[in-house]
Amino acid sequence: MTTEKAPGKRLRADAQRNRERVLAAAQELFAAEGLAVPLDDIARRAGVGPGTVYRHFPTKEALFEAVVAERIRAMVDEARDQAEADDPGRAFFDYFQRVIEHAALNKDICDALESTGQQPKTACLETDFNDAIGTLLKRAQQASAVRADVTTAELRSLIVGGLSMYRRAVAEQRPASELAVLYAGLRPEST
Repeated sequence: MTTEKAPGKRLRADAQRNRERVLAAAQELFAAEGLAVPLDDIARRAGVGPGTVYRHFPTKEALFEAVVAERIRAMVDEARDQAEADDPGRAFFDYFQRVIEHAALNKDICDALESTGQQPKTACLETDFNDAIGTLLKRAQQASAVRADVTTAELRSLIVGGLSMYRRAVAEQRPASELAVLYAGLRPEST
């Protein structure tokens, strides 16, 4: 887990452990409830007092931003890992599916993907995310696995739409068959 501190300032070992416990508790609770979770609940889950949370994260939004930044960073890293896959089409569709399934189970990621550029730290990662998925898209298009007229911005919107479809299907306890229609729409027309 990435930790941040003021330049040149090193946390004591116990302070670092507390910070990591707060981040781990926040990841769990934000994934389940999004930004609505109270900081006192995070402190309780982490086994620390509210003052400890505030020492590391002055606001709930700062803590949320740190958690979401870590999750988006992991998604960017995975997309970059897939960028050199032998089968660009499969890498693209597999990644698209994993992002939807993973993000749908984490309300914090859903909130972040749906609210573009709202937080400074995640705005920078959003650019990285768009670049990484853009690379996967371009390679899949060059391999004729994805329509040539799809843009990265459109793909980002399709991910958000796919999240909504998937979450609804999970809530209704049924397969997300709409995703097959979405994926079919991304493929080039057969001649």
